Amino acid sequence: MKMGGTDSKAMESGYEEMMKELYDMAAAATINAYAPFSGFRVGAALLADSGKVYTGVNVENSSYGASICAERTALVKAVSEGERRFTAIAIAAVADGPVESLPCGICRQFMYEFSPEIYIITGTDRERLNVQSLKELLPLGFALDAAGR
Repeated sequence: MKMGGTDSKAMESGYEEMMKELYDMAAAATINAYAPFSGFRVGAALLADSGKVYTGVNVENSSYGASICAERTALVKAVSEGERRFTAIAIAAVADGPVESLPCGICRQFMYEFSPEIYIITGTDRERLNVQSLKELLPLGFALDAAGR
């Protein structure tokens, strides 16, 4: 699936409908989350600079450390398809009802590796969205240079 307005300036210029559509995709993805232990289902919809959208869900595991967040699932899917730059990611979560959920620290650093300027879209429904840049959420993120330093 493709979406228009794929640069970060477009996000700032009022692409409200695009943000709502991205959030709707994240909310729809929550149905596929595997959360038998927490009951906290999360979906993510990641907009690549190419315009393609990748979705992901959280997948829990009996060995809790082996669990993976929805945001990283979407990023890994995108990177495995050759994407390296991203404009925005919407995150939707459901427990007993919709709840707002921000990315955890690991997910923030994972996103920073590819797109320090990415926008994070969260909320409880498409009419109540909050948009923040990753740099607001992780002001001191880091990435190694190409030489691995």
